[in-house]
Amino acid sequence: MEREEHEETPEIAFVGDLTDAEGELTSQLLDVPAGGRCVLYFDSPGGSPYSGTSLMSVILLRGLQATGIVTGECSSAALWPFAACTRRMVTPFSVLLFHPMKWQSEENVGLAEAAEWARHFGQLETDMDRLLADLLGISHPEIARWMQPGRYISGSELAGAGLAEMVELKALRLFEKNGAARVKRRVKAGR
Repeated sequence: MEREEHEETPEIAFVGDLTDAEGELTSQLLDVPAGGRCVLYFDSPGGSPYSGTSLMSVILLRGLQATGIVTGECSSAALWPFAACTRRMVTPFSVLLFHPMKWQSEENVGLAEAAEWARHFGQLETDMDRLLADLLGISHPEIARWMQPGRYISGSELAGAGLAEMVELKALRLFEKNGAARVKRRVKAGR
């Protein structure tokens, strides 16, 4: 009888600023076979909107069956790769910040270039908000209420809206997994 090979599900941590980690995260996502399964753990304040949409695009274009789990924070640009997950999970302590995109430039630009950038950024924000609503399965007016002026959504609230599954965190009984439950023993003094 041949022994079946069991492939492990890759686990990828989306931790910290996505802009700084984009290259490594993209590489890890590309290591998952097209259409394959993976688990993504989120604890990120976001980063560049382009980084968030790029990571989301890799997940969607490769048809990854990603389970996204918010272990801490999933805010701003991190919302897009989380929304691209086919299964989304949160804890009661998860937090997600929905807010309008912020533009920052340290370059000296002329007025015409700044005006064009503002026009582009306004259109990009509108399109990305619509895409986020569609990926999450929420109405466009509801996502607009979360975005303006910006709102923190708890894991409980996201799960209550039917947009993620709730994972209750309880004291783990590590030893039950491998055998009998831990037994508390009383110790008598004086022996």
